[in-house]
Amino acid sequence: MRPRRQIGRTNVRVTDISFGASGIGNMGRTVSDRKADEVLQCAWNAGIRYFDTAPHYGRGRSEQRLGSFLKSKPREDFVLSTKVGRVLSPGQAMSEADGFVDPLPNDVRYDYSGDGIEASLEHSFELLQVRHADIVYVHDIGTDTHGAANEAHMRDFRATGIDRLRRLKEKGKINAFGLGVNETRVCIDLLQETDLDAILLAGRLTLLDREAEDRLVGLCRARETSLVLGGIFNSGILATGPVEGAWFDYAPASSEILEKVSALKVQTDAVGIPLATAALHFAHRYPGVASVLLGTAKVSSLRRNLDALSREVPPACMKLFERHKLAAS
Repeated sequence: MRPRRQIGRTNVRVTDISFGASGIGNMGRTVSDRKADEVLQCAWNAGIRYFDTAPHYGRGRSEQRLGSFLKSKPREDFVLSTKVGRVLSPGQAMSEADGFVDPLPNDVRYDYSGDGIEASLEHSFELLQVRHADIVYVHDIGTDTHGAANEAHMRDFRATGIDRLRRLKEKGKINAFGLGVNETRVCIDLLQETDLDAILLAGRLTLLDREAEDRLVGLCRARETSLVLGGIFNSGILATGPVEGAWFDYAPASSEILEKVSALKVQTDAVGIPLATAALHFAHRYPGVASVLLGTAKVSSLRRNLDALSREVPPACMKLFERHKLAAS
């Protein structure tokens, strides 16, 4: 069994490495039910007991597959998180939606109000075949996703969404809640006005992109908010290196990003550690991080990353991990 770390001030304890279930929702390519089961079983066999999913991943397909896998496991043996903010309803079959191939035939709408949050959560419980979630993340709220429309979404969330999450926590429907986002601004804004147990932050606290160090890391420390890190390879470039066609943050990497990654690779090569291994250890060792998400639909990729995490890191590599700024210190 992998080590466990506490989420905020709650009684939720997650394994230091978690399984991100976007891949088994057919992100970018079709994955069979059998292959999805195989990678989930590989994660379980490796001692991973924290699984994260969302309605967004294949419009419910990820939740459905994860629920089918976990239904034979004792509920107290694993920690489960899902997300709210998108409400699914029966719709037409489609070949692709939002980057997911062969999604379930569901329509989707954004709704961050209390009623929308609860409707989303109840549908997730049906697909996951559970009665409660350990952690619920408010998914993709922020201007990066919604632009000018985010003002209305934030109004809904502040008016009724936050209070509904608190009440769901009091009732035992959820044990912890926070944000699941790719941007730091909304995290800072909400942490300054309310308590959050955890933030699942994708791509903003990595070996390449350390934006969260400016203010968010220190604020999380002060508010006792745990960080769960996703997107630690920044859409792949920290895994592949600065090769032609490498992706950064869901798009082909710019020449500037390629140059930055090339410089990082020179440094990791100099201390005798692969760039991807350094990226994994940076995230895993970062103070205040409760868990690091490994999102994949391939057994080979999961095993490779777990093997890299078990590797000893040369002392010289630790210089690469030093924080640029210590906000609120």
